[in-house]
Amino acid sequence: MKTFWMLLLWALVIGQVNAETRIAILDFELLDLTLAPNIPSEIQRTAGIKALLETELKQAGYKIVTVDAKSQQFANGGVGYLFDHDDSAAKLANNVGADYILVGRLHKPSYLFAYLMGHLIRARDGYLLGNYISETKGSDKKLTQKGVESLAVKIDNDLERIYMPPPPRLMPN
Repeated sequence: MKTFWMLLLWALVIGQVNAETRIAILDFELLDLTLAPNIPSEIQRTAGIKALLETELKQAGYKIVTVDAKSQQFANGGVGYLFDHDDSAAKLANNVGADYILVGRLHKPSYLFAYLMGHLIRARDGYLLGNYISETKGSDKKLTQKGVESLAVKIDNDLERIYMPPPPRLMPN
């Protein structure tokens, strides 16, 4: 009988280890409201946010599920559609086998600051689990990275609470 309980406990532990949380992260969209919108550097910055966020969440132990550009484009009824339609984003997540999907946007109302925005949607029922905003001042790569880390912390707080952002680096004198 003792062996049975040991095997059952072992099976539960193995099941927990293999039960990774699967997150699909879509390409971030740029919503640039400045007087000179969509300059190449902002388009490039926006295109890099997804990879930065994937890296942070992978390091925390989340399984990143890939959504190819064609599937995202097909599901997207236009700019901002998936950001505003949780049910459609959830269908896309289900199609790729993800538990959650993050639909993101870089909202730039000014040259001085921008907002990294994300909607975390549960795939099984289309529930908006989290609506995140992380402000960045300027367009420096380090500041964008800090904004992504902040977004990862917020996502993790609503999921498994396993993400640890890197400690702040001391600036040389």
